Amino acid sequence: MNYEEVISRVHVYGLEESVRGSKYPMATDLSKVSEDVTPTVVKLATSKQGEGHDNFMNGIIVQMDLTLTNKAWVEAERYHFLDFVSSQSTMHRITKFDLDSAYIDYVDPRMVQIMKEKVQAYNDLQARMKETEEPAEKQTLQAELNERYLQILYSNPCGFRITARMTTNYRQLKTIYLQRRTHRLPEWRAFCAWIETLPYSEFITGKTA
Repeated sequence: MNYEEVISRVHVYGLEESVRGSKYPMATDLSKVSEDVTPTVVKLATSKQGEGHDNFMNGIIVQMDLTLTNKAWVEAERYHFLDFVSSQSTMHRITKFDLDSAYIDYVDPRMVQIMKEKVQAYNDLQARMKETEEPAEKQTLQAELNERYLQILYSNPCGFRITARMTTNYRQLKTIYLQRRTHRLPEWRAFCAWIETLPYSEFITGKTA
């Protein structure tokens, strides 16, 4: 899996300013503090997790569109600063997606077919309700629609892909990289491959060579 399948529309903010800020603890004259990436800056960035020396990386903000399956999104929620700006919604639009392209390749085609059949039945019932003017029948059909919609939501395979606009920072990406670069899910390996393309990715990966 290529990282382009997972990541798009990337913007990095505050890199130079945060590098400059990393030098404040040892500075007495801030007018002489530069934004140059020195060996000391790299040493601070690549210090061990929990030591606190890499705190300046909290200021290097990254925003991106992130596309993951439901399976990977559940795992992503453990990270305290991988925040949702906004995302696609299965709750609102599950019956409107193109299901032929919505699933990762590992989803059994039989499951995709079941989902397509359930969505088609729901949409047919919805069309039927729009045609009737009888209040009692409308009420009965609405109850059935609600039931069918829940069946679709709960039957949806975890290989369904959703895109969200996300905000994070270099320090959180450092944690993710250390924990996920050899993960069993290809999405996480692709995500970590993308991390390696970021400006001064050595701050995150520790790879200074």
